[in-house]
Amino acid sequence: MTDDDYAERLRENRAEKDRAFAEARASPLPPERRDDFDGLDYFDPDPDYRVEATVTVHDDPEPVEMETSDDRTVRYLRVATLTFDLAGDTRSLHAYRQEGADRDDLFVPFRDKTTGQQTYHGGRYMELSPEGTVSDGDRVPLDFNLAYTPFCAFSDAFSCPLPPEENWLETTIPAGERAPDR
Repeated sequence: MTDDDYAERLRENRAEKDRAFAEARASPLPPERRDDFDGLDYFDPDPDYRVEATVTVHDDPEPVEMETSDDRTVRYLRVATLTFDLAGDTRSLHAYRQEGADRDDLFVPFRDKTTGQQTYHGGRYMELSPEGTVSDGDRVPLDFNLAYTPFCAFSDAFSCPLPPEENWLETTIPAGERAPDR
């Protein structure tokens, strides 16, 4: 797929998400804000923020207590580490799964140097849905253009886990969703 094809598909997905935010009953936007909603704010698609990560699986996942936007804690398991090259440096993020979850999806909350400036102050999320179970050494796509803002940024009715300090990147990731207007 060419970069232009990728950017067009990403724009179509974003338009679909914007429609869902404006119209869906399960939208995180309070009903009184939906009529004036004209879409989320996004960074331009950038293929440099689509990387391949090497997976290191944690056979005995450690529990991690994540603080939430409403001052509670939730327990996740640190199931894998994703190591990747970005902007000339090797970096890593941890991937989590909520304790007791019955799916193989990986939850990757993170902060970077855009957090609180251009993006939501509570961080952003990515979710990976690998086909089957991941193993040590597997390569998985990590696309920061798909980084999204948690629902608690739009309404206090939602409680969202905040990225733990181990997932704070010391770099700028100008990709994905920008901070919402509240």
